[in-house]
Amino acid sequence: MSVASHQATENSSLVENSDNEEAMKRNDSLAKEILNRSFSPSLITNTTWEGFHFGGYEIKIKEATDCYGAVVWPSASVLCYFLEMNQDKYNLTDKNVIELGAGTGLVSIVSSILGAYVTATDLPEVLGNLQYNIFCNTKTRCKHQPVVKELIWGVDLEAKFPRDSCNFDYIMAADVVYSHPFLEELLTTFLHLCRANTIIFWVMKFRLEKENKFVDRFQSLFHVEVIYDLPSLGIRLYKGTKKAITSV
Repeated sequence: MSVASHQATENSSLVENSDNEEAMKRNDSLAKEILNRSFSPSLITNTTWEGFHFGGYEIKIKEATDCYGAVVWPSASVLCYFLEMNQDKYNLTDKNVIELGAGTGLVSIVSSILGAYVTATDLPEVLGNLQYNIFCNTKTRCKHQPVVKELIWGVDLEAKFPRDSCNFDYIMAADVVYSHPFLEELLTTFLHLCRANTIIFWVMKFRLEKENKFVDRFQSLFHVEVIYDLPSLGIRLYKGTKKAITSV
């Protein structure tokens, strides 16, 4: 390699490293901005709750410690921040939205405040707390009152959500992928609820190798774009649309 070629390679590497450092700084700054949207009670109370600032409102989420679905995970904040900051591109006003694994309801609440018709779904044991949080945080604040429904992935889908009437513009899912045996059922549910132009916003925190394999499986069925990549949080936000021909 000539001296000139060697120098050009070094310069290219320096530029690439500089770009990577700048991207990491931007992502770290974004992660901090998202986390700053949350707050905790200043006084100890009998009820465990966490507060958030989204959609111009203070949102208080009642939590529990008896199951995964009763805690707000950072992925939900990432998705809420994205929805609020990108209303020009993804306007939720009068759009049909369904959230899978809604948990404590933060994403459904913010989607409702931003104007969507929202169906918040989860397992039977968390619906009471989900309904409570949604009612307390959307009453008089939203154009369309959200609906809470039971949804067990892959079970009775046609009976509870007939394919002919599934007209969802958006499917939301925050941190629904972790170490459990129902990932194929989750894919089946995504496919059942999707129509050709449905957009999936799915955000997850990477913890185990099994989750990486799920991403590969998801990409085989959907056109996928990474919207946010936040290494400091271990979180990525994906946008997915259904491929023309799919099978599970």
